[in-house]
Amino acid sequence: MKVLHDEQPKKKLNPSHVYRDLRDLVWPRRRLFLAGLALVFINRVASLVLPGSTKFLIDDVVQKHRQELLMPLAAAVGVSVLIQAVTSYTLIQLLSTSAQRLIADMRVRVQEHIGRLPVRYYDANKTGALVSRIMSDVEGVRNLVGTGLVEFIGGLFTAIIAFGLLLKINATLTFVALAFLLIFGVILRKAFRSIRPIFRERGKINAEVTGRLTESLGGVRIVKGFHAEAREAAVFHAGAMRLFENVRKTLFATSIIGLASTLLMGIVSVTVMIVGGRLLLGNEMTIGDFFAFTLYLGFMVAPVFQMVGIGTQITEAFAGLDRMHEVLEEQPEDLDPERTVPLERIRGTVSFENVTFEYETGKPVLRGVDLEAVPGAVTALVGSSGSGKSTLIGLVAAFAKPTAGHVYVDGVDLSRVRLGSYRSQLGVVLQDNFLFDGTIKENILFGRPAASDEEVLLAAQVARVDEFAFKMEKGLDTVVGERGVKLSGGQRQRVAIARAILADPRILILDEATSSLDTESEAMIQEGLASLMTGRTTFVIAHRLSTVRGADQILVLEEGMIIERGTHAELLARADRYFDLYTRQAGLEANRFVNPGEKEPETDVEAAEKRGEGREGFGEVARDLFGFTRR
Repeated sequence: MKVLHDEQPKKKLNPSHVYRDLRDLVWPRRRLFLAGLALVFINRVASLVLPGSTKFLIDDVVQKHRQELLMPLAAAVGVSVLIQAVTSYTLIQLLSTSAQRLIADMRVRVQEHIGRLPVRYYDANKTGALVSRIMSDVEGVRNLVGTGLVEFIGGLFTAIIAFGLLLKINATLTFVALAFLLIFGVILRKAFRSIRPIFRERGKINAEVTGRLTESLGGVRIVKGFHAEAREAAVFHAGAMRLFENVRKTLFATSIIGLASTLLMGIVSVTVMIVGGRLLLGNEMTIGDFFAFTLYLGFMVAPVFQMVGIGTQITEAFAGLDRMHEVLEEQPEDLDPERTVPLERIRGTVSFENVTFEYETGKPVLRGVDLEAVPGAVTALVGSSGSGKSTLIGLVAAFAKPTAGHVYVDGVDLSRVRLGSYRSQLGVVLQDNFLFDGTIKENILFGRPAASDEEVLLAAQVARVDEFAFKMEKGLDTVVGERGVKLSGGQRQRVAIARAILADPRILILDEATSSLDTESEAMIQEGLASLMTGRTTFVIAHRLSTVRGADQILVLEEGMIIERGTHAELLARADRYFDLYTRQAGLEANRFVNPGEKEPETDVEAAEKRGEGREGFGEVARDLFGFTRR
């Protein structure tokens, strides 16, 4: 999987990408593009009327006193100006609007593609950098399909016509000027070739700075809590200065080009003045011809100055397109040719058969995992940090495929299943659930947007969302703010549970959904979790072991292997790794003592179990997972 970090080598870009991008952008809009070209050509032809009329004004009207030609010449110039105004207005309306529509379409395309990439792609790239890819990298295409490219082509067309007229007036003077233009054209080509990598680097730097800024603003409470405002300002300052240095390089390059173009125009003008003056003195050119030649020369040189202005913009556009194609060339996870099996409504039996998984070759995170989870049962995953719990859950959610072995859902190999048909039956409640900046109702509807108002209200009631929502002025239409910041932790968790309830998943993943809550909030959520888990296959990542005493099976992971499995009571009786983890968390000393009448020593935990303080079993009314009542 490619990542976009600085240390990753970039593949060399193929020059044919320029032609590919132009083809892909212009061909679907060829009719509009041709209409734009026609308007530009009409505009440019009309613009040639003024310099052409100058010759007749000077040679005929002024010198020969042909006054009858004055009004027709003035009318012709007036009509040409009107034509230029109308065509310019129409051109902007047609092409600029089309360019902005294309930018919007391309942003949608890139966002949709990024949304279909595997989770590990997001792990390797900052959110802000991806936002920059979506919003900024496509911005420059307005100069390719908007008025910029068409104006440039129109300028070249005008230059060709002007060149023909210049040859007709005086060929020698024309070829002298053309020689300077050709030399400058070679210089421009090399200059823009060197500028393009600078623009590519600018996009990368901008993405990195935007990414860090997004993180800093999103974690403002942490920043302020550790009084790190100055440090964050220093980090942003360093990034902003890197961006400035990049811009400075492009400004230096473009200013050199501007300097060269100005010098070119000066040299051409001086040359024309010297040569033209001698021709005038030798009566080889009329004054009208000289003025007309000078004006037509301006039309021939104009595309050079246009190239300086729009050339950098087009170069920036292609650099952005290069970066966009890097993203679009990433393989979406739902286009995996092996995933061809659609799933209908599943029961939810999940089984692992000798599963091994590696993020990096030769460094297994899971080793030979075997397990089975059935509908209506709770499977708890416990173990030290880095033992593989989250990776195992990631395989259940089909975020990745096993390196070896198989994961089955109702007997179907999960690596061959169409992701949409499977994940639509998957529900997730995390410890720190993400809420979108919308209303409570919109967040509940996220898992099933087509649900009715009655179903939303029922889910809110089951998850106890109604108990706080209807105390607010707008009820379920209350806006929760970015990441749900306007709600407390317990309230956010209840909204997340309501979201999962409404989605009606067959397989449920709980990542310690209540461990960070206060006692009152936890009590509120426990009943919602009880309703949510009924009849579903449930996986729980447990950090606080006291919350999983009622699980149907507890899997203890260490170094990617399941080293123990069983119920809470069974694992305590073995007095092995789970016993060690549990007693440490409970603050109990594993000192052994002998009760009166007991032949074998027992632990404090075993004594607590005998007093009825441990697992009460899955009976008619039992304190189950998370301590809630399960029926």
